Amino acid sequence: MMQVNLDIDMLRCFVEVAQTGSFTKAGKNIGLTQSGVSVKIRRLEDRLSRQIFNRKSKKLSLTLDGEILLEHAGRILAVHDEAVIRFTRPQASGELRIGLIDYFLPELLPTILSKFRKQYPNIHLKIQTGVGINLIPLFENGELDLVVAGKDSYHGRSRVLAREPLAWVVGKDSDPAMEEPLNLVALPSPCSFRKIATESLDKAKRKWEVLFTGTSIANIQAAVQAGMGLSILPQGAVTEGLRKAPSQLGLPELPMYSIALIIDEQKSNEARDVFVSYLEAELNTLR
Repeated sequence: MMQVNLDIDMLRCFVEVAQTGSFTKAGKNIGLTQSGVSVKIRRLEDRLSRQIFNRKSKKLSLTLDGEILLEHAGRILAVHDEAVIRFTRPQASGELRIGLIDYFLPELLPTILSKFRKQYPNIHLKIQTGVGINLIPLFENGELDLVVAGKDSYHGRSRVLAREPLAWVVGKDSDPAMEEPLNLVALPSPCSFRKIATESLDKAKRKWEVLFTGTSIANIQAAVQAGMGLSILPQGAVTEGLRKAPSQLGLPELPMYSIALIIDEQKSNEARDVFVSYLEAELNTLR
């Protein structure tokens, strides 16, 4: 059987089309004309002998083969870009002070950081975890070089790293009461989760009362698990002892939540830039 090789440029073009849903938008993002994008996608389909896009309807969509290819392409591009960064950039060094919200990739983050240290042994990482309202002041005072936190936690410029749904949560074994006021578990103001919870309940004309104010996401998770009340958490922070609040409570719908990268782009920091590129490549493999 003849071996099939997939060009990186073809895969990058394919991913852009899949993510933007448009040949024209994809072309603008990667510097090609619409016809140039069409040629690359056609060559990719010819090489694979598979159709990867449905073109019959007005809205461009992936075929089943296209969805499978997208998953593989994301991983291939991430590894490719990681290798290019590793061997083309000079060996960065120095100390890098990082602030991370304590629910950011809790299961995967240790592995990601361990891999980074192996690839960049001359960069010394100093990591502090916590909630955004505590990390942001440290960044603004120059005590952290970068922060990964909720986009709403910071009013300056930031870059969105990931988006995930928010959920009303209760303890896995608790039986939340329908009566009002609703018992809330929350972080102190100006926490964005607290603000979203109280404002959405006010808008729905539901009475509420904060019975427990925690200092960390772990506090909130423990209090909710113990049945002290309900709270709002990102999907990634809904741990084993928690569950989504039952629909019979009639709680208002919640928005998506953006996790952002906060850096001072006016300050030159090679170690920081290397870490940011590495982190974004790792996140691409999870999408």
